[in-house]
Amino acid sequence: MPDKAPKRILIIACEILYRELSALAARSPRIVDVWYLPKGLHEIETPKMRERIQAEIDRADPAKYEFVALAYGLCNNGTLDLEARAIPLVIPRAHDCITFFFGSRRRYREYFDANPGTYYRTTGWAERGSSDSADGIMSQLGLTSTYAEYVDKYGRENADYIMRVLGGWRENYKKLTYVRMPIEGLPDYSRRARAEAAENGWKFEEVKGDTAILEALTTGRWDNGEFVVVPPGRKLSGAHGDDVFSVARAKVRK
Repeated sequence: MPDKAPKRILIIACEILYRELSALAARSPRIVDVWYLPKGLHEIETPKMRERIQAEIDRADPAKYEFVALAYGLCNNGTLDLEARAIPLVIPRAHDCITFFFGSRRRYREYFDANPGTYYRTTGWAERGSSDSADGIMSQLGLTSTYAEYVDKYGRENADYIMRVLGGWRENYKKLTYVRMPIEGLPDYSRRARAEAAENGWKFEEVKGDTAILEALTTGRWDNGEFVVVPPGRKLSGAHGDDVFSVARAKVRK
């Protein structure tokens, strides 16, 4: 009689990680399924993001999966209060997905502190990210009209103010960093990133990425301090500083 098939790891991931995560999952010694969700989840209201990810967690089959791993960070608090049902839930200790490309909280923190006002680009952000980081939020607010339409609706003075606000996010940045991941065959978008930096008057830098966190997600090696494992019946809660997450008791479901 053949051995029973081992349970799989299910990864629920933002599509920004599509190429890197797919390549690493293909090489994993474990059987890994990856369900990708649209990049725009972090741009919608926090409760809606939480509901969407929780729905994916809830449809995972306990007979099939040993763990449900999330390729998400805190992401505008969109992952707080997510609950592990019958399957343990795993998530990296990360404020956002850029941590994944640096390979550890420590390395990202060191770079972040030394380079304030930095905008980041990766393969996924070049292919699946918006050309304007404000596009998704502006769409949610209904602020996607042309200048002439704003003049007709609000008057010229108010239209001028709206356009200044919409473009003001760029003023918070001084630098664009392209993170090149060490995975063979990835397209090179560094030239496009360099041009984007020049267009916005930012400095440009390219750094080498690290796959350590993403490799751990695809292999189940979560004992390196970079992850939180939530047992069934518990939920994700917040924690101070770079710990990001803690585990709390979930409400009793009636």
